[in-house]
Order: sequence, then structure tokens, then C-alpha cells
Amino acid sequence: MSGTGVSDRIEGFRFRKLGKPEEFRQVAEVERSVFGDETVGLAPSVPLQRALQDNGGLVLGAFADIYLAGFSVSTLGWDGTTLYHYSLLTAVRPEYQNHQLGTRLKLAQRDEVLGLGLKEIRWVLDPLSSRAAWLHVRRLGARPDHYLPHYYGQIADAVNAGIETDRMRVVWSLEAPEVEARVAGKLPSPAEDRARFERSSGLVETEPGETGIRVPSAVVEPTQPSAHLEIPFDLALVREHEPAALRRWRHAVRDAFRLATDLGYAVDDFAVVRTEHERRSYFFLSQNRSRPEPPSPSST
Repeated sequence: MSGTGVSDRIEGFRFRKLGKPEEFRQVAEVERSVFGDETVGLAPSVPLQRALQDNGGLVLGAFADIYLAGFSVSTLGWDGTTLYHYSLLTAVRPEYQNHQLGTRLKLAQRDEVLGLGLKEIRWVLDPLSSRAAWLHVRRLGARPDHYLPHYYGQIADAVNAGIETDRMRVVWSLEAPEVEARVAGKLPSPAEDRARFERSSGLVETEPGETGIRVPSAVVEPTQPSAHLEIPFDLALVREHEPAALRRWRHAVRDAFRLATDLGYAVDDFAVVRTEHERRSYFFLSQNRSRPEPPSPSST
């Protein structure tokens, strides 16, 4: 096994599997703190958490003393050829989101899944979320392989209300060399990100909206083997100050990913690039027409 050696104690937090009913109940509290009181219950119930924990699944917590600061829930998955873990939900209370707990929970999850003898974890993320893309694609080295339009249908919680629930499935190959490098903290430098941005062609053109926040204006075909696809730097600011642009962003990014896939491009990184004193978020894509077609999520 090639684990990360994540300690069970990091700067006051303790990482371990949940075991008591009162710990499982705290999962719903963390979920409400992130998604609001109107949450539809993405986190499993206490009985289901108990069943997962005892039957090949995994319910991990990050504790500040006995207080659950964040959690990650995953279960066994099978697509007909590969046995893997499917990560249902990872959430961190807002007051702890600047402590890198999301990263630490995923690394602890990686150690546990490797300990089960499995080599892969899959999950879905919102392609408009720069925070999720930075953690999952940039920091951990997971790679998107499918774009899933309106995956969950309408969800009325504080995070998803008013926007179609498009998702990207990502695959985290736990022992791949590029994943080992990212887990060890070996990331491209800002200069390398800038150089790649300048030699790639854009898929989504944007312009400042009425409040100065960028909104998409066009989707264009790439002209280089390397491409970049812009997403909102801060989706919460778009929701607060440019709510009418939510649908424009969703459809522009959806169309751009579909176009890129049709032309043989695949995401291989994510970066925040400073352009003219402005921080902007981009997926980086490379063209590889010979890459094998991954299994469809419908078979999982």
C-alpha cells in the first residue's frame, strides 16, 4: 500500500472513522451548516451511515475535540469491470473551511481506501465551483471523465437553488504517479500556469457584467492542442451580485465541455491565473484523440 501517512491529529483536528450514534447525528448538522436549513438530505441517515461503516463503506470525520468539523462518506462502487469507492459527500463547516480540512479529509479517505485494497475513488463535482475544482483536480490530481447535465434535477438548498445541477464525474487513481506528486504537494508554479495559459486557446469568452463580475459572452472552438475553459472565480459572488448570469454560466460551460469532448479534449488540470490584476479560474485541457472511452456513469 502507498498511503499518505496522514496523522490522526493535525493542528488540533483528529481524523477517524465515526462510530457512535451521536457522531453519526452530527453529520446532518454539518450538512445543514453548508447547504442551509432547506437541505434535501444529501447525507445518509444514521442507520445508513452505520450500515455503510460496517459493510465496506466509509464514514470519516474531522473532529475538533468531540465536535464534528467535517465529514466524508463513501461506499463501494462497481461498473462491471472495476471495484472502487464512490464518494457520496464531503462537507466542512463554514467556520473551518480555511483549515484545509477538505484536503485532509480526502487524504485520510485515500489512506483508508488503499487500506481496503482498492486503487480508485470516484465522485462528482459542480463544474462551476472553483473551490471544488482547485481541491479535487488541482490539489488531489483527480481527473474528470464525464460531463453530466442536470444530474440531480432541481435541488432547493442554499447551494443549488436557481441553477441546474450539472456535474462532472472525476476519477482519482490513488497510486498514479501524477496523483502521488500532487498528494506530495508538487504543483505547477504560477509561472508554469501562466505559460500554459498563454500557449492555450480559450473555449469560453467572458466580459465584466454590470457589477464588474465576469459573465460568459461566447463559446468558441479551440485552435491549439492545449485549451483553457474559464469558470467563475467565486460562484457565491455571482449568485449574490449577478444572479441572472447563473444560467448563462451553466449553459456556456456545458456547451464548452461538450464541444471540447467532441474534439477530443480532456481536462488534465485546473489553475487560478492572474490576468491584468484579476484572478480568474480555468480548467486546462489537452487534445488526445486516441484516448480510450471511459465507462459510462449509467453503468455504475
